[in-house]
Amino acid sequence: MSVVACLGWGSLIWDPRTLPIQRHWFEDGPLVRAESLRKSNDGRITLVLDESANPVRSLWAILDASDAGEARSALRVREGVLLKNEKKHIGPWTAEEKSPSTILNLPAWTKGHGIDAVVWTALPHKFFKDDSVQIPSSKDIVEHLASLTGSTRDEAERYVRNAPPQIDTEYRRSIEAKLGWAANDK
Repeated sequence: MSVVACLGWGSLIWDPRTLPIQRHWFEDGPLVRAESLRKSNDGRITLVLDESANPVRSLWAILDASDAGEARSALRVREGVLLKNEKKHIGPWTAEEKSPSTILNLPAWTKGHGIDAVVWTALPHKFFKDDSVQIPSSKDIVEHLASLTGSTRDEAERYVRNAPPQIDTEYRRSIEAKLGWAANDK
């Protein structure tokens, strides 16, 4: 049986739902290039991996899964990714594969932790109508969040505040400075 880890930097940490993690999340994951660049269907701005982002320390958990395929499927279900999009929106890695450029030194990190395979959410940035090239600025993100009202704003604020404090990104600092949405103490 393989040891399969899941990497996280956002809502997986405080809201794993059906994701079959063992025990808890560890805070010494590999460095990942993550930033608040995705506008979800419900208006929240979520953290995603992106080449343009500065590295932050991810979190990780061992999954109750017999192999990377089972882990990938479990993460797809948790994230609400359609089966047809699993290969493009749920990242897998095993020693036979090339390490992704958005996750730094993954082979060395897995070797040091006795991990055989890793999965992660690989949703792309999404903010503008045509997201093929343009990435939103921190000003775009803050203005969007400031424009939200009612329960939509409450959920967007909850996401920002509940993201692990170690996910200290440039955009998060802008959101905190402009909107006062500081990380919740864990």
